[in-house]
Amino acid sequence: MVRKLVVAALAASVMMPSAVFAEPLVIAHRGASGERPEHTLAAYELAIDLGADFIEPDLVVTKDLQLVVRHENELSGTTDVASREEFEHLRREKTIDGQRVAGWFAEDFTLAELRTLRVRERVGNIRPANTRYNGLYQIPTFAEVVQLVRAKGEERGRAVGLYPELKHPTFLLEAEGIDMVDLLLRELRDLGIEAGDPLFIQCFEVGTLKRLDQRSDFKLVQLIAPEGGPVDEPDMRYAEMLSAQGLEEIAAYADGIGPWLGHVLDTETMQPTALVAEAHAAGLKVHPWTLRKENGFLPSALQGNGGPSGDGQYLLLWKAALASGADGYFTDNVREFVELVEAE
Repeated sequence: MVRKLVVAALAASVMMPSAVFAEPLVIAHRGASGERPEHTLAAYELAIDLGADFIEPDLVVTKDLQLVVRHENELSGTTDVASREEFEHLRREKTIDGQRVAGWFAEDFTLAELRTLRVRERVGNIRPANTRYNGLYQIPTFAEVVQLVRAKGEERGRAVGLYPELKHPTFLLEAEGIDMVDLLLRELRDLGIEAGDPLFIQCFEVGTLKRLDQRSDFKLVQLIAPEGGPVDEPDMRYAEMLSAQGLEEIAAYADGIGPWLGHVLDTETMQPTALVAEAHAAGLKVHPWTLRKENGFLPSALQGNGGPSGDGQYLLLWKAALASGADGYFTDNVREFVELVEAE
């Protein structure tokens, strides 16, 4: 496969020496999360060392309005908070995006309190090797992730991009009075990150992206789930957003889409759909999610021996995904995907 070079203008002091990327982009989904607990500095650093072009931090917010990195604002799935008696009084039940959720939530903790927690592997049944790192890492702030990206970029002499996702911004605004758009734009300004830097901001919500489009020139990506619709647009369905008209409407406020992998590839026939070509016709980049190698994440026809944690016939899926012509791919398994892309 010939990787097309993509050049981004960079301020001298920001991300890296030169922002030259070859497409398809390798986007480390929550870091090298196939080899380290997700959303840790260790996972991000390993992803960069393995050759990822971009790393993806999911952003939530603390009680004292600090942006930190977790897959969800509920913390019990990825930290040891449930075993910490000193935080039992912070256990809550909340309705988030229409779902009742019980647990401990980042927005109820100060940053200092969060710093006392330790990260654990979220899917230990699928990635038992990652559980050996349980208890070693703290929850990083977004600022620390940016610092790491800059340091690793200088060390390796190449650009490293950031691909943050805003998690549940409408819930946080309506239920907690926390405006993640304001927080993110202020943080990016304070960190000296500008619109020409290698940065994509993604969200499943429409209104959040439209506000970002009105207030900034950062590249924006509309995430598309396999079912349902954006929580902030109850009359809108993701399936309708993938129509020709829907893609044109997305292009009015975003630069790309992040669809579920099944939207760009029929995982039974391994044939690409028309979505990539239709999105390109609307002027949108396409970055589907997520390429993984473990049986627990693969279609049943591609699963092999070894239970959920065993490697299935993932290369068949990944090669078919590459044939769809998308511009970049989210992957948990950076090592293997970089090897595949470089070999094609």
